Amino acid sequence: MKPNRIKQLSTLLIGLLLAQLTIAQENNFSGNWSGKITIPTGKLEMIFKITRADGKYQAKLDVPKQGASDLPVGDVLVIGDSVSIAVPAIMGTYAGHFSTGDSITGKWKQSGMTFDVNLIRIGEVAALVRPQTPEPPFPYLSEEVEYTNPESGLKLAGTITFPKDAKACPAVVMITGSGAQDRDEVIFGHKPFAVIADFLTRNGIAVLRVDDRGVGGSEGSVSESTSLDFVGDVLAGVDFLKSREEIDPKKIGLIGHSEGGLIAPIAATKSNDIAFIVMMAGPGTVGEQILYEQGALLSKAAGLPDYSIEQQKLTQQKIFEVVKSEADQEKAKEQLRETLSQGMYAGMNEDLQKTIDAEISNVNSTWFRFFLTYDPKPTLSKVKCPVLALNGSKDLQVPVSNLGEVIKAVNSGGNMKVDTVRFINHNHLFQQCETGAIAEYAQIEETIDPEVLKTMKDWILEQTKK
Repeated sequence: MKPNRIKQLSTLLIGLLLAQLTIAQENNFSGNWSGKITIPTGKLEMIFKITRADGKYQAKLDVPKQGASDLPVGDVLVIGDSVSIAVPAIMGTYAGHFSTGDSITGKWKQSGMTFDVNLIRIGEVAALVRPQTPEPPFPYLSEEVEYTNPESGLKLAGTITFPKDAKACPAVVMITGSGAQDRDEVIFGHKPFAVIADFLTRNGIAVLRVDDRGVGGSEGSVSESTSLDFVGDVLAGVDFLKSREEIDPKKIGLIGHSEGGLIAPIAATKSNDIAFIVMMAGPGTVGEQILYEQGALLSKAAGLPDYSIEQQKLTQQKIFEVVKSEADQEKAKEQLRETLSQGMYAGMNEDLQKTIDAEISNVNSTWFRFFLTYDPKPTLSKVKCPVLALNGSKDLQVPVSNLGEVIKAVNSGGNMKVDTVRFINHNHLFQQCETGAIAEYAQIEETIDPEVLKTMKDWILEQTKK
């Protein structure tokens, strides 16, 4: 090879090496990175929000269509042109490499599945639009409070709102749905309990909303408790309201959403201090039946074929049978592993094992075991105070058919003071919707239909006007 050719080649190699070193040095992962996962129902965007401090990268994850914001992220590593991100909260990992300074080619792994996901750097992440979320200043008083459930000894923390110069006004205790919820029942960026409290308080009704056990300022654990335990928390809230000079102790009621609509009637049968109850999508039949209906409706809305829906129900039946028949949770855990893995658990990779164990943890919990077998009808038949039961016609989580079951059960005990309202085109959150699918919750800007708020307010004032 001629000397000039060798010199040219050496220069080229040095130039390429310097270029690669420059790219590696200039790879700055800070910023917002968007990628899309292709799933059967379409594309699901995920946004990693990356910052750097003290030489280390940190991140949070948004999934806008699911209303997930600022999910905690674990280790974030950038080595040369390679990137890896762990998201333990959802058992997911991302790994890729820089294609350019503003694009990354990679894969997302979760629940034993792998998806091609290419990230691109984007500008500011658009904030979720929630126009009904209350903003100060408020034309009423708000106070952070704490009190103790005397049965459990657990401290509970919440917020009470009441009209200025209130004297002997009616009041309600809010009861959240299933899962560990905060006092605002935050879901998909919405704060339904804050919206309800704001509306009712503006109309002369005091409201106490409380963090669930183990959430915010409240002690305890939701998964290790049952709906019966939460009844004690609710009655402690009623006793707290009775101690307030702003509240008429004879005009205290309960508003329960979803599981909260199951808890409210139990509380009403254990205390003579409950003046009324409002059941927002409250169950009227045994939990197992609701879960079968819920599973089928949600799967159909997600576009799954009938044979898949039927197969899902068969799997549910096997799981529920284990939970109902085996009281020992450790023994049940082993049986559930066998059922969910079809006997192949030991040979599965770690991600699949974690996915199965997470599902088992849910269905084998103390809370789930109670909910699965609890039938609200006998309790509803013992409720003597006025009842307002509300449901959306497109509710896929607690189907509107539960309204009929509630009426029959309450009436069977001789209580005719029950009113029901079926809202057309409304989902489980009482938003006006198209299909009722959970995927819509985050996309809808409305937190709760104002007509639903007005219906509750008018009914409560009617019950407490005497």
